[in-house]
Amino acid sequence: MQTIRYGGDYNPEQWPEEVWHEDVRLMREAGVNLVSLGIFNWGVVEPAPGEYDWDGLDRIIALLHANGIGVDLGTPTSAPPSWLRRAHPEIRLVDADGRALASGSRHGVCPSHPVYAEACASIVEQLAARYGSHPAVRMWHLHNEYGWANVQCYCEASAAAFRGWLAEKYGDADRLNEAWGTAFWGLVYRSFDEVEAPAAAPPGVNPALQLDWRRFSVDAHIANYRMQRAIIARYSEAPATTNFMVPNCKDMDYFRWAPEVDVVSNNHYLIAERAEPEIELAMSADLTRAVAGGGPWMVMEHSTSAVNWQPRNIAKTPGQMRRNSLAHVARGADGLMFFQWRASRAGAEKFHSAMLPHGGTDTRVWRDVVALGSDLERLSPAVGAAVAAEVAVLWDWESWWALELEWRPSVELGFRERIEAYYGSLWRQHVTVDFAHPEADLGRYKAVVAPSSYLLTAEAAKNLRGYVEGGGHLLVSYFSGIVDEHDTVHPGGHAAVLRDVLGLWVEEFHPLREGARLALTSGATGRIWSEHVRLDGAEAVAAFADGPDAGRPAVTRHRVGAGTAWYVATALDDAVDDRAAGLRELLAAVLDGAGVERPAGVPDRVEHVRRGPLSFLINHSDQDATVPGLRGTDVLTGDAHEHGVPVPAGEVVILTD
Repeated sequence: MQTIRYGGDYNPEQWPEEVWHEDVRLMREAGVNLVSLGIFNWGVVEPAPGEYDWDGLDRIIALLHANGIGVDLGTPTSAPPSWLRRAHPEIRLVDADGRALASGSRHGVCPSHPVYAEACASIVEQLAARYGSHPAVRMWHLHNEYGWANVQCYCEASAAAFRGWLAEKYGDADRLNEAWGTAFWGLVYRSFDEVEAPAAAPPGVNPALQLDWRRFSVDAHIANYRMQRAIIARYSEAPATTNFMVPNCKDMDYFRWAPEVDVVSNNHYLIAERAEPEIELAMSADLTRAVAGGGPWMVMEHSTSAVNWQPRNIAKTPGQMRRNSLAHVARGADGLMFFQWRASRAGAEKFHSAMLPHGGTDTRVWRDVVALGSDLERLSPAVGAAVAAEVAVLWDWESWWALELEWRPSVELGFRERIEAYYGSLWRQHVTVDFAHPEADLGRYKAVVAPSSYLLTAEAAKNLRGYVEGGGHLLVSYFSGIVDEHDTVHPGGHAAVLRDVLGLWVEEFHPLREGARLALTSGATGRIWSEHVRLDGAEAVAAFADGPDAGRPAVTRHRVGAGTAWYVATALDDAVDDRAAGLRELLAAVLDGAGVERPAGVPDRVEHVRRGPLSFLINHSDQDATVPGLRGTDVLTGDAHEHGVPVPAGEVVILTD
């Protein structure tokens, strides 16, 4: 498709057929060109085992196709029919406490159970054989939100599959014992048959066991996806995807997932109660683009207004849906899909907003949906275009898992907390970033930031050294480079795996008491953390002025080869006044040293992103703004700008050169 995909989840089985014709008419009015169909209709198309009713699906696909609307055809395997769970209660999801969970919702099945896999293969085969060559089917939507509620199952089928996974990975129990450090507490295994799933247990379950369990659980879902994709590929050449939940699904390693999909798609729902929710949205989009290997991707679900599952489901303000949508496009999205097309009258999500709300077409939401469709028709220059970024932020799901296991030095050590602190400061400085895995090729970036790399493999450390030696500028935050992939401490002192690139090591951690702050000699303040840094070639840029490490290095710099590596040993606050050299000022020093240019004179809450030939300016504030130094023509209005660009409060301007 040469235009941006636009539409949403469509569930016609919830409505009488006369409503379908109204839906299609309104879809055309709104500019909809793609809908996700059949995601939850397993019990409709297979009402009893081996009995199929395709009549409704045949007719709605034909109606959509006749009106020029493509279909992203779903496999309905995330919501198995009631008859399947009744006939096979052994497939029910078992939680860590050993409870088999009841039906009544979706995802309540074990992803490793062979009975579930066989049933999935059967319905996917039927769907693919019937619709694989249908011209309306532009994409395949496999399953829905893998791992949303059943990312891990602790039944015996899962435990047996885990033991098989371990046997394939390690070969014999001796290698497993060495990798897991089972000599601690004498928890040595003589065979894989002795390994149990890490269900509810006394505190202190082997962290290496927990990490491999998470890896296995991700692979179990990937195996289900591969099975479905292989079946569909026998009948259809249309691309396949499944909707990720970046970055809010901690349990799914999407770098591990990405090679499996033809098109990376993502669900993102604004966290409405945040003070500046647009920053988290931008972070999600940038991370999704990284998962997509830097190429275009699509939003498979977002919301026109309120959702139904947050503690306070705050409706979007006028213009916010448009800003959110175009921010995704600015950061690489070639598709904008919503959950859902028409608001449901029944079920758990009846208070979730939709493209066509309960109030119908005489509503602000509907008018905004139609207007957005018109905007997207003008944005064909963005389709397929790359997003320009000179800075990378390191992200590793496995480090997130490891950092937040029990018995760490402080309960305030949070992966997302550090990532968002650094990302937010970069966003406010109008720096577009890529995310990257620590072992990825970093050579094209002028600067790389590692806010939370607790788990860092020896290969990743070697990669970072090579990056700096080659002229890169690296900034590393505290409690990084501590353990390897098995959560085993690297030898030689804390952060020793980075000792040659950072020019230091850490003798002891000194986490702070709740609410405590300490001063730095630079005038900055820190919280959460302090540590006894031992220099080994690095120079101290700032020291702790008080606290347990008073007089010792707090911010360091080390020149290595043609590049420079920085380290910060506390959670720097952003500047509290004009004097305080906080996180923003530290990042500015790193960026300046790396030669990263930032646009001058742009207000903090005006988002500025370059994608291909287009410059996106999004004003998230309630104050009119002007961006100096830019010129061009607004592709949405046709207005030409020669000397600065006005961006009214809450509005979007998209310039072409």
